[in-house]
Order: sequence, then structure tokens, then C-alpha cells
Amino acid sequence: MGMSVGNSSGNEPEPMVEMNTTPLIDVMLVLLIMLIITIPVQLHSINMNMPPPSQIKPPVEPEVVKIDIDAQSQVYWNGELVHDRNTLIAKMQAASRQEVQPEIHIRPDKNANYATVAFVMANSQRLGLVKMGILGHEQFL
Repeated sequence: MGMSVGNSSGNEPEPMVEMNTTPLIDVMLVLLIMLIITIPVQLHSINMNMPPPSQIKPPVEPEVVKIDIDAQSQVYWNGELVHDRNTLIAKMQAASRQEVQPEIHIRPDKNANYATVAFVMANSQRLGLVKMGILGHEQFL
């Protein structure tokens, strides 16, 4: 019930059964090149009214205030010991009223009292100091 295509006993080559795809690929590449050539160049431009360069103010680098809290829960403002909470609040109020608010870098000790750290962070937020970060978190890992 089988079907024989050609005679394998002779010297003649067997007929090819698969389709030759080379001309199809050539035609596809020619069409692709024609498509690429005929696509118009897209030019998107937006006209913006920019001020002249002389009127642009250079950015002002904010002051950095370092608040350190040691193991005895004493608070230091830029290395200077703050003796009571009212003095700390007064310094924070003065910093919040500046035109360019300073960056507050809080660096608590690992053994510092949590209430002191929370007091400093809560008052910074309450007084409107928005640029605040905690440094030295590697010691808590």
C-alpha cells in the first residue's frame, strides 16, 4: 500500500519534494526595503518659550544640620550639645523659617532612648521641616 516516488535503482536523481523558499525570502526583503524607504521621517518638535540664560538663578545648595543622639540620649545640634528640649525646638523653628530649608540628618546611637529619637523626628515634622533623613542605619542591621 505504499507509494513509490521515482526509481532509486537508476542513476537519475530523485525529484525534490520540498518547496524552494529562496525566491520568497528575496521578495520579502525587497518589499521590506521599499517599505523602509517610503516611510516619511517623523519630526516632532515642540516650541517652548524659555527665559534667557542670564535670568536663571543657580540652584542653592541647602544647609545640612546634623542632629546626633548619643547612647545617653543627649541631643547634639551640629556637634553642639543641646541641654533642653525647648532649645532644640527653638533651633528647629529657626531652621523651618529659613528661605531654603536645611536638610536635617538625624544620626541616633544604637543604644539611644527611642523616646528621644521619636521626639526629634516628630518635632521636625510638626514644625514643617520636610527634608529629613536618618543616617547610620547600618548599625541596626
